[in-house]
Amino acid sequence: MNKPAPATPHALDLAREVLNIEAAAVQALSTRLDENFLHALDVILRCEGRVIVSGMGKSGHIARKIAATMSSTGTPAYYVHPGEASHGDLGMITSQDVIIALSYSGESDELMTIVPIIKRQGAKLISMTGNPSSSLARVADVHLNAAVDKEACPMGLAPTASTTAALALGDALAVALLDAKGFGAEDFARSHPGGSLGRRLLTHVRDIMRSGNRMPMVPEDAMLSDAILEISKKGVGMTAIVDSEQRVHGIYTDGDLRRTLAKKLDFNATTVRSVMSANPRCINPDALAVEAVQMMEQYNISQMLVVDGQNKLVGALNMHDLLHAKVI
Repeated sequence: MNKPAPATPHALDLAREVLNIEAAAVQALSTRLDENFLHALDVILRCEGRVIVSGMGKSGHIARKIAATMSSTGTPAYYVHPGEASHGDLGMITSQDVIIALSYSGESDELMTIVPIIKRQGAKLISMTGNPSSSLARVADVHLNAAVDKEACPMGLAPTASTTAALALGDALAVALLDAKGFGAEDFARSHPGGSLGRRLLTHVRDIMRSGNRMPMVPEDAMLSDAILEISKKGVGMTAIVDSEQRVHGIYTDGDLRRTLAKKLDFNATTVRSVMSANPRCINPDALAVEAVQMMEQYNISQMLVVDGQNKLVGALNMHDLLHAKVI
């Protein structure tokens, strides 16, 4: 191999050509989709076991990605290496499963070695190849044509456009299955609890609110000085004003304090009820934490009281609590 030459503008032209070739390959797939795609969907939707995706070499890498995408979108799937399958891993495959086999040539020796056994077990076989006349395509229950006009590799050797097309076709299957199953954002969050979407859709107000002795509250007849001390003690930037049954009647915040200072009132002779903000924005503990974020942004507030169905105070939270919980 010759010593590499410095990068030139030609490299940009070549890169653009690669992207154009691969984009065209994917676009061509959309015009070629037919009843075979629908048949493949039906086979997978009727599957009582697992979807098993397999392929060798670069097709194997794509197969792993397809299995991962399906698993995260409501279709349990896993990858099996065809070489390992012929040395014992076939025991993982049952008659209830559906196998998606990827091979651009459709003649992969490793796949064709295990296909007869898969068929004999009664598992359904979906093939994804670039050759509808190949051995793998002919023995499959359903064949998906992932042919491309040419590879993006200048020598036409390295799998490039063909692997991109296979990946896109796998994504199309996964998304169509997602839609058919009614798989929604909350379902997605349950399979991604460690991600930001999981936190946004699985974290409820009750999970992060301040409760018990950490709730800031004073009775309706409290002096303004008592309310200010409560705000300082609890560190939420506000206090709830409650009656004897702990029902919320108002809120007094840092912002209210600044406005009160401008009036030059006697804090020890003024009741908090006379300067509180009545009917404050509140939220239920069973609400999603992201709903609290939306309300705070909508009403330009940074604290909220948490109340139950009887308007009784059960918690409090502010924007810092939501930040700490990584909801925002």
